[in-house]
Amino acid sequence: MDPFTQILLGAAVGHATLGARVGRKALFWGAVFGGIPDLDVLLPHPDEVAAVTNHRGFSHSLVTHTIVAPFLGAGLAGLHAREGASIARWTLLVWLALATHALLDAITIYGTQLFWPSTGPPVGLGSIFIIDPLYTLLLLVGVLWAALARRKPTVGRRANRIGLGLSTVYLAGAIFIQAQVRDVAESELARKGVEYDRLMTTPTPFNLLLWRVVAMAPHGYREGYYSLLDPLPEIRFAQYPSNESLLSSVDDAPAVTRLRWFTKGFYRVREIDGRLEITDLRMGFEPRYIFSFVVGHRQEGVIRPLMPPERAPAERPDAEALLWVWRRMLGETNRADPH
Repeated sequence: MDPFTQILLGAAVGHATLGARVGRKALFWGAVFGGIPDLDVLLPHPDEVAAVTNHRGFSHSLVTHTIVAPFLGAGLAGLHAREGASIARWTLLVWLALATHALLDAITIYGTQLFWPSTGPPVGLGSIFIIDPLYTLLLLVGVLWAALARRKPTVGRRANRIGLGLSTVYLAGAIFIQAQVRDVAESELARKGVEYDRLMTTPTPFNLLLWRVVAMAPHGYREGYYSLLDPLPEIRFAQYPSNESLLSSVDDAPAVTRLRWFTKGFYRVREIDGRLEITDLRMGFEPRYIFSFVVGHRQEGVIRPLMPPERAPAERPDAEALLWVWRRMLGETNRADPH
């Protein structure tokens, strides 16, 4: 999730944990520890693939949080000894601020290594977009109320808890809606006789009404959109190619292996001007994607690994594409893609 929302979530959780005892100090420290995990982006990495795939690694692990929280909690208890809050309560504040950051990230599509140092694939449900204004607003109102209610702190604590509760219900609703959209997508693909290896459903930017569906097959993928405002449970799919065979000569290259793990198989392979490119299909929509990497280059007719791999320029959705999202969300068009 975006850093501002993560800081708000940490502040809300911190205040709900210790606000009655230490007041706005709980907001401050919750915000601090709610934002700290994302500082891993400042760490050096050997190449571009490592920089992207190592993000949300050890700093987002529940294992790490459980180990460091007692030490940080003891430090805060000593720093604010006058308030009389126990080490256990401060430890709980630290752990919750860190852990809810990781858990919220795990609900987005990017993926979070919740159980690092386990080497399993990142957890990424894809139930909410990385920036969701309504979710952020619910947290913001509660946190601001708690911060400004000096004369009526009890009211501020209640408002913060309401905001935290409503935002949590919103996330639960997103997961429920995602499951319903997946059912629609599976039914549509079965009705059309489409065979696929894996299926992804995730919301389009800034909303929970319009959902993007991607079905992967051996030689390409299909992309379609479904709005909760559509009159019928139908999805029109457009088909796009992906040449997996291009990876045959670089199949064991570390960058290729890592990207397969990171994308969970939702990637496109193509060759452009002799450069072999892998694109993460989870973030963005056709034909605009955030993460593409050049992992090989053709020499004397043979594709060889590119060392180090390079990141291709991001193709973020422009204003026209976002306008299409808005119109498609409201059911004005049922085209398969935003071209």
